[in-house]
Order: sequence, then C-alpha cells, then structure tokens
Amino acid sequence: MTAIDDTAVPPGFAPAVEELFGALGLTFQDRRGTDLAVYSPIDGAALATLRTERAADVDAMVARARGAFLAWRTVPAPHRGELVRRYGQMVREHKETLSRLLTIENGKILTEARGEVQEVIDICEYAVGLSRQLFGLTIASERAEHRLTEYWHPLGVVGLISAFNFPAAVWAWGTTVALVCGDSAIWKPSEKTPLTALAFAGLLQKVAADYELAPEHLVQVAIGAAECGGALADHRDVAIVSATGSVPMGQDVGVRVQRRFGRSILELGGNNAAIIAPSADTSLALRGTIFAATGTCGQRCTTLRRLIVHQDIRDSFVKRLIGAVGTLRIGSPLNDLTHVGPLIDKAAFDGMQRALEQARREGGTVHGGERIEIEGAPDAYYVQPAIVEMPAQTDIVREETFAPILYVMSYATLDEAIALQNGVSQGLSSCIFTRDVLEAETFQSAVGSDCGIVNVNIGTSGAEIGGAFGGEKVTGGGRVSGSDSWKNYMRRATATVNYSTSLPLAQGVKFDLDIE
Repeated sequence: MTAIDDTAVPPGFAPAVEELFGALGLTFQDRRGTDLAVYSPIDGAALATLRTERAADVDAMVARARGAFLAWRTVPAPHRGELVRRYGQMVREHKETLSRLLTIENGKILTEARGEVQEVIDICEYAVGLSRQLFGLTIASERAEHRLTEYWHPLGVVGLISAFNFPAAVWAWGTTVALVCGDSAIWKPSEKTPLTALAFAGLLQKVAADYELAPEHLVQVAIGAAECGGALADHRDVAIVSATGSVPMGQDVGVRVQRRFGRSILELGGNNAAIIAPSADTSLALRGTIFAATGTCGQRCTTLRRLIVHQDIRDSFVKRLIGAVGTLRIGSPLNDLTHVGPLIDKAAFDGMQRALEQARREGGTVHGGERIEIEGAPDAYYVQPAIVEMPAQTDIVREETFAPILYVMSYATLDEAIALQNGVSQGLSSCIFTRDVLEAETFQSAVGSDCGIVNVNIGTSGAEIGGAFGGEKVTGGGRVSGSDSWKNYMRRATATVNYSTSLPLAQGVKFDLDIE
C-alpha cells in the first residue's frame, strides 16, 4: 500500500468527498495520516490518506466495546431497536449524499449505489421489527410441575470484517441486527473503501450520541490491513467475528477464531451458475444473465460467472448475449446512463487478463475483455465484459475471478447441468431459467443446487434482506443476515424451573436420600 502526503493529493474527487462529508455533518480530519492512500476507481486519483490502527489500538477498541456491551445488554430490546430506527431515518435523509460518496470510492454505478444505501435503510427496518421478536421457546417437560424454557441473551462484542464491493450494506446487515440483539460492534472495512465506512458509521455514532440509552463506543471503526483483522480474530473478548471476503481470508479468520472457541460467520467466495433450459423465456433469461454477470463490473460475490445453456439453444442464445453485452454503456459511474463502471484497481484488471489468457490456453474463445480508455481517467481500469465460450468446465472456470467474465458451456440433460452447477468448490448462489415446473422443483430439491441461494427465473445477484444470505462449501456456511440469523449474534440459555415440592430427575433416574 503506497502512502502519500496529503499535500500531494491531486484534485480529482478529493474536494467532492470533503463536501459530501460536510453535507452529512461529519468530518474525517481526525483520521488523516500517512499510512493508507485511498483512491477513486473512477479516475485512479487519490482521495485522501489516513492513519491506520495497529494491534494495540484494536486492544483498546475491544476494551471500550466490552464496556459498551456491558451497559447495552441491559437496555430492553425494543429500546435498542429505537436507536436503529433513528439511524435508518438518518440514512434515508442523506441517501443521495451517501450514494454519491459510495460511487466515488467504490466505482459502482449510481443506481447500484442507491440500491445499496436503500439496503441499509431496509435492514434497519427489518432490525427494528426484530427487536420485538427475539423469541425463545417453552418446551414440554417430562417432569410434573416443571417448566422448561429457552432464552436468548446478548453475546458480546462483534467484529465485522467487510469487503470493498459492498462497503456499507454488508456491515449494516450484521451491525443493525447485532445492536438490537444487545451486542456492541467494531467494524474493520476494506482498505479500499474506508471513507464510506467512516461516513456510515459516523452517522450511527452521531445518532447514538443523541440517544440517552446508548453507551459510548457502541460502534467503532478500525481502519487497517490484515493485521487489524487478525487482531479482531485473535481477541478473546471478541465474541463473534463476521467476515466477508475471499476464501483464503476466511480460512485464516475461521481457524484463528475457532482456536479460541469464538464464533465466526463466514461469507466468502462465489462461483455462481445459471442454467438456461430449452423451455426458458430467453428474453427474460438474457436480461437476468447480463445484469448478474456485469453488475458492479463483475465484482459481487453473487456475480454470475458460469452459464450452462442447453445444447439445442446455445448457439442462438450466445449470439444474442454477445450482441447485447456489446451495447452496454461503459464509463463514469456518476453518469446515470452508464451500465458498467470501472474495476476497483489495476490488480483486478491484471487478474482478469490472467484468467482470460488461461481460458484461451484451455480451449476457450474470448469475446471482449479488453481495457477501455476513458477520457480524463488514464489511471482507471474500465473493461469490456468478457463472454468466454468453453469446451468444458476447466480449471479456470472452477476458479472465481473477481471481474466481469462469463464462461459459457453446454448441457444435454438436467442431471448433467446440475452436476456442472455443483462441480465447483464454492456454493453461494445459483439459478435456473425454465418454464418446466418439474425442472424448477428438481433444481430446488435435495438433488438439485447445492448452494445457499437457489433462484428460479431470476439471476444469481440481488438478494433481498429478508432471506438468510450465505452459502455452503468454501463459501463458509455462514448466514450474515435475514431469516433467523439473529441467533448468530446471541447466546442460548436453557432453563428448568421446578415449582413442586418434590425433586424428580429426568429419564426416570432414582437417587433417594434420607435427608431431614
């Protein structure tokens, strides 16, 4: 990571970032330093340089978070939900400002940025409702005049490690739910998008400061590299570590957390596939395929990376696909007419080119994939999305490349298509386009897709916040948010109450004593 002096930061979007923070009533002046240079993928120019936290700083943060947890856990859950409600309202009021900031630092097109900010608002509403529904169970006891009950209690400090591609939503998924569950939180964002983190967390800290029931240091941001995330993973006072990112990162975090018997929630890589059946509405499938494959410039964990098309319709479908992708408008994500913005940086571009070269060596025919020069952005990396016709599911197809590459293969039978879909180590998202109810139901069944997300007649990306989000195999098995994932952020206690004058034991065990 190259450090630069603030005085040397070129104009670019740096002044705009300052203005956007001002519009939010925030500043990041106290976070400035010389450790971490932050760039905009729109033009490749620097936005700011920040100081980063070291392991010792994380220790101090955890101590403060632990103190906040001890106070927050005693606040009734509906009152904890009130804090989240106020935060959601604050985000709603600043939606456009936050969206523009996110686009400048992350590079996704404005409509997607607005969608991500809306996702933060939506998860706040979800969490507020959840604050009145943290249900336990009353269980039938085998012993007379006994009550058997399960309770859910706040667990502790939550450490959240997030990736650059969704620099706000993934944090909000975990943090808002953790807050209503009674936990405190420390956020370690990607080094590529720390300004977005400071903005979203800064608004929450602002709301908490005005809420009489919220303790200090309830939510903190730790800016840093792998050392910072490792310190959270190793810390015995961090009860839960939720990590979103690459498989190697998740393997490291998961082992470190398990070594101390902490709890981890891992949402890692995806190598997602779509099956296009002969009965599919091909126009619907085409629209679903293109957005899923090119949204966020192919940098979503749910991006469509493999297309499995029935042999009878492959040629015609691929011809239409290549033609449609060729019409995509590629350019500044701040232009509302743009379909595809830039890759995050040069490393992402280089990784894409290496993957395309390997695909060629493995017999693939590549359409697109070249760099596109954008006026005024010589240091940015815009690309034409690539469609790669493959003879089989080769080694490169089984890898996840975080870029807009869509590998196309053929199938003859549904069993063959499902085997291809499941024949990778990742297991996040999947879909089938079909009007055959038998095929649709088979795909969703135990013999169908082995992914955590299984869609019919809709693409692999764009999950709603109500459903449990996450996947299987090397995707980590975690569920970050939605459904009953709130249980990940709490501890369960089973209680038995005897309201009789006798002491029967379970399973009919006898243990009689003569006691006066």
